[in-house]
Amino acid sequence: MNNTQQNHYEALVIGGGPAGTTIASLLADKGHAICLLEKAHHPRFHIGESLLPMNLPILEKLGVLEQIDAIGMKKYAAEFNSLETSLARDTFYFAKAANKNHPFAYQVRRSEFDEILFRNCQKKGVTALEGMTVTDIDLDSSLKKIKATDAQGKLHEFTAGYLIDASGRDTVLAQQLNSKQKNPKHKMAAIYGHFRNVARRTGKDEGNISIYWFQHGWIWLIPLKDGLMSIGCVCWPAYLKTRQTSLDLFLHQTLECVPEIRLRMQGALLDGEAQATGNYSYQSSIMSGSGFLLIGDAYAFVDPVFSSGVYLAMQSASNGAELVDQLLKKSPQGKQLTTRFEDSVAEEINAFCWFIYRFNSPALHKLLMSSDEASQHPVKQKLKSAVISVLAGDAYNAQIKLPLLAFKLLYFINKLNQYKQNRAFTLFKKQQMGE
Repeated sequence: MNNTQQNHYEALVIGGGPAGTTIASLLADKGHAICLLEKAHHPRFHIGESLLPMNLPILEKLGVLEQIDAIGMKKYAAEFNSLETSLARDTFYFAKAANKNHPFAYQVRRSEFDEILFRNCQKKGVTALEGMTVTDIDLDSSLKKIKATDAQGKLHEFTAGYLIDASGRDTVLAQQLNSKQKNPKHKMAAIYGHFRNVARRTGKDEGNISIYWFQHGWIWLIPLKDGLMSIGCVCWPAYLKTRQTSLDLFLHQTLECVPEIRLRMQGALLDGEAQATGNYSYQSSIMSGSGFLLIGDAYAFVDPVFSSGVYLAMQSASNGAELVDQLLKKSPQGKQLTTRFEDSVAEEINAFCWFIYRFNSPALHKLLMSSDEASQHPVKQKLKSAVISVLAGDAYNAQIKLPLLAFKLLYFINKLNQYKQNRAFTLFKKQQMGE
């Protein structure tokens, strides 16, 4: 593989996760010669096990929906739990979204999910190579030059007419371009692990994600099909700095802050070791340039609270495939298409960010827990349907435009009505984030 001529492709993708395999597969479907380089070997561990209903059309497009159904646990809703509101638990069922076509999503082990996407990519004719770490990229000429080393340390050289960075948190191009910026609006950190013997909900609700607010941030519980429960705490940086024990013990101590989680975890055992990710929110100031594109987490990552990561990665990859296809065909509208693509990615991220940035605030916390599900109040249910549509990944459905606007207006009214409480929270947040 030392012959550069032998390793020339129309496009080369860095990263074999959901974003990289999706764009590579779809470009291969369009007849393009594609190479994909993945530094790890599948299967490999990855956090982010919860999909959204709007992932399903993309999985169907890739031809892997049946395989995902076989390994996944159906998730019909997102469940929110609070210690501070009169309603202790509220469930947001995807069947009540504006779009009724996708009433569920899946919880998946990412090791299995990502490998299915990777092998599918290879079946479609993509030259998808594992154990290949990109070490050098030359973006200066129209023909992009990429160097990578394999697991044995051997150097391989590739050339491509177009380069796509889907390297996830490695942010290969953003690092090279010096365009990666920490998100100043959301400085959070996470500790997480997989547990056995954690109590689940019953019946149809067994696969639902459970989200709990608590004094140090919020906690997720994601049930997986093999009996494991993915559990993580997204916390203020100041709280994590108080740790004086092992990460495993600190995670256990943090989870015990919530009485119901403590009950659900009686007899629970950590499967493997706890892991931590600090100050994980970032965005690249550059999304594309002459002959290259950043997609998924290689471009930006905000927060896992609404399980948007895999969806945003695959959605940008799906739309990115349409863009790159046209660029490879030398479309005269290339510049306009690129601008349209960048705008759509920014809009999708911003739709989730509106909720993410305010999630721990008293105003949004109380508003989300006030849907009055039992009484089925028609106005509240319409507003809730709009929020569910966003949670499902369908933020720009025309049917929810006005209800979503009304929901946001209610948020600002609540914020004004509870000015002292929200002001105190803002000061607390700045202190916890070290501002």
